[in-house]
Formats: sequence, C-alpha cells, structure tokens
Amino acid sequence: MKIIIAGAGEVGYHLSKLLSYESHEIILIDKDKDRLLYADSKLDIKTLQFDATSIQALKQANIQNSDLFIAVTSSETTNITACVISKKLGAKKTIARISNSEFTDNKDEINFSELGIDELISTEELATHEIKLLLEKVTFNETHEFEGGKLTMVALELSRSAPFVGKTVKEAAGIFAGINFMPIVIKRKNTVETIIPRGDTKFRVGDQVYFITLEKGVEELNRLSDVKNKPIKNVLILGGSKIGEKTARDLCSKNLNITLIEYNKKRAIELADLLPNALVIYGDGRDVDLLEEENVSEMDAVVAVTGRSETNIMSCLVAQSKGVERTIALVQNVDYFSLSKNIGIDTLINKKLLAANTIFRYIRKGEVLEMTILNDINAEILEFKAHKNSKITKKPIKDLKFPRNAIIGGVIRDNTGIIALGDFKIREDDKVVVCCFPKTISKVERFFN
Repeated sequence: MKIIIAGAGEVGYHLSKLLSYESHEIILIDKDKDRLLYADSKLDIKTLQFDATSIQALKQANIQNSDLFIAVTSSETTNITACVISKKLGAKKTIARISNSEFTDNKDEINFSELGIDELISTEELATHEIKLLLEKVTFNETHEFEGGKLTMVALELSRSAPFVGKTVKEAAGIFAGINFMPIVIKRKNTVETIIPRGDTKFRVGDQVYFITLEKGVEELNRLSDVKNKPIKNVLILGGSKIGEKTARDLCSKNLNITLIEYNKKRAIELADLLPNALVIYGDGRDVDLLEEENVSEMDAVVAVTGRSETNIMSCLVAQSKGVERTIALVQNVDYFSLSKNIGIDTLINKKLLAANTIFRYIRKGEVLEMTILNDINAEILEFKAHKNSKITKKPIKDLKFPRNAIIGGVIRDNTGIIALGDFKIREDDKVVVCCFPKTISKVERFFN
C-alpha cells in the first residue's frame, strides 16, 4: 500500500515506524525540518517538508495514487482540511486525528465521509475509554472489548496460589470444564518470550496471561485469579488535560467520587466550573503532603494523565506507597511498558499505540474489523469477518491447518460471543478473534480473503 502520513509528531512518527515494518510505501510530511530529519535517520521511509494542506505539495507526493492518507498533526483544523483536500485529489481512504469530542459524538448526524473523511480518531477519547475499561475490570492490567463486550480480551499476572499454576492448558481445561474463557498468549516472567499456548503449554507463576472471555467468563477469571476485585468508588485524577477532563466527566456520570488535581491555576479554575460534580484542586500531584491532605490512602484508584510521562509515573509510585491498590499512568514512551511491572505500576497506557490499533485495521488484508497491539508483547489480536468463500469457513477449526503461531480465541455469531474450540465450524459473516505473531499475520489473512 502507498500511505501518506501528515504530521511527524509522536503519533505520526510511531505510525510511520510500525507501518514501515509492514513493507508499505510510506511518505511522511511535516513543516518541521528537524522532525523529518530525525524520522529520516531512523526509518526506511520518504520524508517531504511542506504544509499538509498545500494542494501543490500533495500532488507532488502523488496523493492521487495513494491508498491511505492519515492526518495526525497537532492541529485538528489542519487534519480535517488535509483529509478533505486529499480525498478530492484522489486518495482512496482518509483518516483524521481530532481532539474535539463533538465531532465523534455527532458523527451519526454529520456524514463526514461525504465531506471526504472516512474515519475520525480521537486519541484522547481512545485513552479515556481505555481508562474507564480498566477501572471497570480492576483485576486485570490490560483489557480490550470486541463488539461492545460480546468478547473481551483481559490480561492478568498469575500468582503462586492461582489454580492454573503448574498445570497445562489441557489439564486446566479438564479441571475447569465449562469455563467461558480461553488463553491466547502468554509472556513468561522476566523474559521476552511470548508463547501462543497449545494443549501442552504449562502455566507458571508470574506468567502474564491474555484470555479471550465471554461476559460471564470475566467474573470466573476474577474468582480464579485470587485477586480481590474491590469495586472502584473513589478515584483521584492527576492532570487536567483533555483526557483528565473527559475521564472525570464520564466517571462522575457513573456516580463515582472524583478528585482532580491540576498544576496550572488557571486551568484548575476552569475545570472547577466545567466539572461541578468533581472536587478540583490546584496543586502538584507529586506533592506527598498534598496527597496525604486529600486522603490518597482512601482512594481506590489513581489515574495520572498529565503531559509528562515521568510525572505520571512518579505520582503513581507515591500513590502506591500510600496504599492505593490501582494505579494507571499515561506515558509517551512505549519503552516504559517493559518496566511497568518492575516499578510497581499496574497499568500504563499510550496514545500512540491506541491510535495505531485503530488505524491498523485499514492496512490489513481481508476484512479486519478490530485490532489491538499488546503492550510489550510480540503478538497482535485481530478481529476478522468471515465471508462465504473464505478458507476459514470450509472445515472445523481443528482441520484447517491454521498457522501454529496463531490461535482462534473466539467467534461472534448473531451478536453472541462464543469460545471456539477445535470442533467448531466458522460460518459466513462470523466475526473471528485471532491472536498471532506479527510474522504470521499474512498467513492468517489468507484464511479470510
């Protein structure tokens, strides 16, 4: 595919990096020469210095022959304008990064595709949704819902007392017959080893295990994980960014007790007016005395979403030292993911990865409905739609000769989630959730073409 990305900031650079691994033809454009020089020195892509809304420049980038135009500059107006112009000039698909949630809230009323924008992506909205999901499923340190929760991916670290430990997948399935979940990928503790589990794969203490589960399977995993699923009622949010504001507003609507600390006095006053149901405090979230004054030890969760990764991490560590059981930190550097368990923070979230998850489904072959890249794990989870002539529909799963480095975790049929075992036969229009190594994706895609 020929893909043009406008904006060489953190999101644009990260997308360019990931997409360049897929052997696509990537052109990265930006007005900032230094950003382009950095990208050019690190990535095997073409860079062009110009304004993304310049018609002449877009023609120079051969926009008329592009398969996908992605506008992820820091300017919402630039992204929208660039997508409209690019579509008129011949780009097959366009994606715009936006920050104003009014656009996504009213996308059913306003047909943006008629204007030339095929998809709107709000990294702030994606991050807010991820935070809410993590607070709802507090036992788990990663979650992702498919089709509104018909199937859910959850991840947890196995403690010594977990009933899975020491047993193979096959043995566990025999002991816990009728359980509504399936392990799809395992990362061994203190290693970079990623395993697509088979029947003889043995669970070990400290394993980070990812499951595909039905709605009732989530509660079963809660019980079997040996972790107390304490309901969340009191939440402290550090940082009055757009993510902090939207998270506070959404959580207040669920009748949670929200305290928000913002370092900028003017912004704190503004937030106090915007969030009448939350307690807004002007101060530094790293200030131990302030946190003690606000009874941080009585909080069920602390969410740190300031503009600095280090501040978010340090604030969460302070909260952990005061006994807060659930901490979530927003970080910019994906390298921090490999350190999260060692430094004691429950969950890190990254806007770049969340945006990539949404955008990548436009890159894959076959009809990819959803995709998520797992944090610090060499595996991806994709949701495909099966068609009448798809190879995946021809035989039961056990007879398909499906790639060994891939596993079918579940199927959504007629709006109902199903854990798909070997005898299950996939039908036309089924939505199939698959976990696999990146190098195996092309083989998996052939089953759905």
